[in-house]
Amino acid sequence: MKIALMDSGIGLLAAAAEMRRLRPDADLVISSDPVGMPWGPRTPADLTGRALGVARAAAEHRPDALIVACNTATVHALPSLRAELEPGIPVIGTVPAIKPAAALGGRVAIWATPATTGSPYQRGLIRDFAAGARVTEVPCPGLADAVEVGDEAAVAAAVAAATALTPADVTDVVLGCTHYELVEVAIRAALAERTGGAELRYHGSAEAVAVQALRRLGAHPEPALPRTGTLTVLLSGQEGALPAAALGYAEGRLLAGEGAAVGR
Repeated sequence: MKIALMDSGIGLLAAAAEMRRLRPDADLVISSDPVGMPWGPRTPADLTGRALGVARAAAEHRPDALIVACNTATVHALPSLRAELEPGIPVIGTVPAIKPAAALGGRVAIWATPATTGSPYQRGLIRDFAAGARVTEVPCPGLADAVEVGDEAAVAAAVAAATALTPADVTDVVLGCTHYELVEVAIRAALAERTGGAELRYHGSAEAVAVQALRRLGAHPEPALPRTGTLTVLLSGQEGALPAAALGYAEGRLLAGEGAAVGR
């Protein structure tokens, strides 16, 4: 089984590491766009063009499924990606975990990029899945960019700014950008101080999207299988190595074969 994942940058690491955990036998192809990133500030048409290029590079490796491990690309490019690749290659998008967070009946904060915060897409998810819940949209300018380059000081500053915008009585936090799951530990620490140590529930998308990809293939998680899966890295269409910044995260080290545990 071969699974491809795509994103503008290293935000795909969380879903890729989750897929590696669930199916150690799966060959993984991770396709990103360091030449064209960030995608967030681009027009929808331009972003879709970049996403199609990254997806086509992955498709050349004949994967059984393609995960769009990027919320922004899912918003703008998913229909075009599916129109081009399906039914030959099932395409699985990434949706912020607003529905399961709201279903618990608490007070929800959605951390997302400025481009996604307040967008018709996110507001539609809130309307459809969180009607009646108390939801606060929290923009996180600079956080994804800081995660991408592994700048710990910039990550801390962006997390602090978003924490200040998060209500102190929040009960559930949706990590609405795939990059944010890579620094969940830092986010948890900052919000614990903000909420006086209250136990919050965190909702990412990595595990759900990996399970959905397996479901589309009629496969199941089998984490006890031998780790025989390979890793292919595509950088703007060219085969390469994991970016150095990726090795600063447990997920990147796991994929690189260093055996680091993946934070949950």
